[in-house]
Amino acid sequence: MKILLLGKGGQVGWELQRALAPLGELIAHDLDTADFTRPDQVAALARDTRADVIVNAAAHTAVDKAESEPDLVRLINATTPAALAAVAAEQGSWLVHYSTDYVFDGSGSTARTEDAPVAPLSVYGQTKLEGEQAITASGCQHLIFRTSWVFGARGGNFAKTMLKLAAEREALKVINDQVGAPTGADLLADITAHALRTAQQRPEVSGLYHLVAGGETTWFDYARFVIEWARARGVAVKVAPDAIAPVPTTEYPTPARRPLNSRLNTNKLQAAFGLRLPHWQAGVERMLTEHLGV
Repeated sequence: MKILLLGKGGQVGWELQRALAPLGELIAHDLDTADFTRPDQVAALARDTRADVIVNAAAHTAVDKAESEPDLVRLINATTPAALAAVAAEQGSWLVHYSTDYVFDGSGSTARTEDAPVAPLSVYGQTKLEGEQAITASGCQHLIFRTSWVFGARGGNFAKTMLKLAAEREALKVINDQVGAPTGADLLADITAHALRTAQQRPEVSGLYHLVAGGETTWFDYARFVIEWARARGVAVKVAPDAIAPVPTTEYPTPARRPLNSRLNTNKLQAAFGLRLPHWQAGVERMLTEHLGV
């Protein structure tokens, strides 16, 4: 199997380099050699590579900045993925693409299924939805994975930020009315590899899937978990256990609206690929152990 990986330098792309390598010949590019602001160039690269599988881990994910540059975001999140889908359809390749819970409006308190009505609140969410729709319309064989609250051991993430602040401040305020499941980039990569192996034998699995870790939490409870986990292992933490205060999203206004409900139902994924998704705490603990060396 020949695999073309695009966006190799991001959190998910970095883990995909590891997870996909055992499947066959892996050709990986970052934005310096596959510029997603130039869809024709990226499409030509994909066409010339003639890969059996194209994995797109590139995206414009700066949610607030996206509000001020919608044309650029649409180019990266929708137009170029559409061009890749056209190449995949033309060559009979599989296309793997990652999307987001931001395609929903975040209302209610139930976990959304893949066929739930979409209603994005932001430029980021709208362009990711357009990317999904273009891939589906192309007719190519595809795996689209919607996920949320992604973190990686490489680079910055929410948990690392909370630890840094907890070491500097005596009190913290953390949002407590957004609910989701912190999902590791390593988990996304490993399940992608597993799904691709399955897809080679069962092409009928082509489609859209929700992929997040098990369980749910708020940013507030996520922060408390991280800080108390570190404190219990002797990491220097200045903030007291009772000095982390829950606050509503309205206390931290941002250019892009965040969905309050990021719950995604993963039953379809688990049934199609014979998987059991681990609880979010397991992935966070693994990342923290690697980050802190404890």
